[in-house]
Amino acid sequence: MAASPSHPLPFQSGSKHIVVCGGGVIGACTAYFLSQNQNPPTSVTVVEKSSPACAASGKAGGFLALDWCDGGPMFSLARASFKLHKSLSQKLNGEEVYGYRAVTTLSVPVLSERVASSSASLRGSNLLPDWVDGQTARPPKQIGTTETTAQVHPRLFTQTLLSASEAKVIKGEVETIIVENGHATGVVLKGNKEVIPADAVVLALGPWSNRLSPISELFSVSGLKAHSIVLRPAEPDKITPHALFLSYQPAPGAKMLDPEVYPRPTGEVYICGMSKDAEVPEDPESITGETESIEMLHKIAGTVSSHLKRDTVAEVIAEQACFLPCTDDGLPVIGELPGVKNCYVATGHSCWGILNGPATGASLAELILEGKSTTVDLKPFTPARFVKRRTRLGV
Repeated sequence: MAASPSHPLPFQSGSKHIVVCGGGVIGACTAYFLSQNQNPPTSVTVVEKSSPACAASGKAGGFLALDWCDGGPMFSLARASFKLHKSLSQKLNGEEVYGYRAVTTLSVPVLSERVASSSASLRGSNLLPDWVDGQTARPPKQIGTTETTAQVHPRLFTQTLLSASEAKVIKGEVETIIVENGHATGVVLKGNKEVIPADAVVLALGPWSNRLSPISELFSVSGLKAHSIVLRPAEPDKITPHALFLSYQPAPGAKMLDPEVYPRPTGEVYICGMSKDAEVPEDPESITGETESIEMLHKIAGTVSSHLKRDTVAEVIAEQACFLPCTDDGLPVIGELPGVKNCYVATGHSCWGILNGPATGASLAELILEGKSTTVDLKPFTPARFVKRRTRLGV
């Protein structure tokens, strides 16, 4: 953070200007819900280092679940956000614009090709759609219905909300937060040192959150590198809206893998898995998948369905990787930073960023503009929890 002389705010009396740092799904949702509030009139500037949805928000699966977080501290956030996804789709024509649709979700244990070749097929279950024609180790189980699970195309969803917010998008990287008398009053960009005044600043930087000292001095955000491939089957009409959560053992005695398969209404099929802890690079555009992980995903895809065999019947659209932002206690961090008024943070959503983006953005907008969130109780996610932890540890 940097102290700075007072900068006159170029706003009409009573109006608010919010700077959102980060153009991923959390930043886009926050910008959107801020823009919906016009009492007082609110304008938003989004500062994005690369391009909107260039990282995990564009390369995620986009799977949504109503009740998979029940019983834990994230249950209210997830339930509220699932419902917001449905209402946003109705308002923004999500089915046509960003691929929102309800899906049936199955848990499907799949044998490797090596094991399957000597095993009898167990396709007796009527739960399996016809396109899932690989041999399974045991019958599948339904773990989500069209009432409780859905999907979006994450890149299109993020871009749609950002566009609907009518926020001004600036390409740049925030170097420091300007703090005057304990209040955030703007940001300074790297390079040209441009100053952007603000009534409030939101830090929605995903796995890059640690780059700013107000966050790194309080808590840590690490990156989990997740790989994915996107295929286009030759006969996309045969691929039904079934999301698959697989259990796959590459060879007898090998570690079980948990890949996921998401057909999309665009005719593409997204397959992800093969995650590992890794150092987050400075440039999100430089992130590439590792050959071994990408090859394993292709092997799994071809094993679960003959429609997903690379080159022979399925075109390869993308082979990629992204970093999921993770916190030490496994919970997202949403709220005002201790000791700095009007500086807010929203990060650490891990694999549930697309699901929980809307409720995070709506709650944060309420907190910023009204002083209290009514969409979700943000107490479990407050950044202040790390102050208490550091005090107990004597840090």
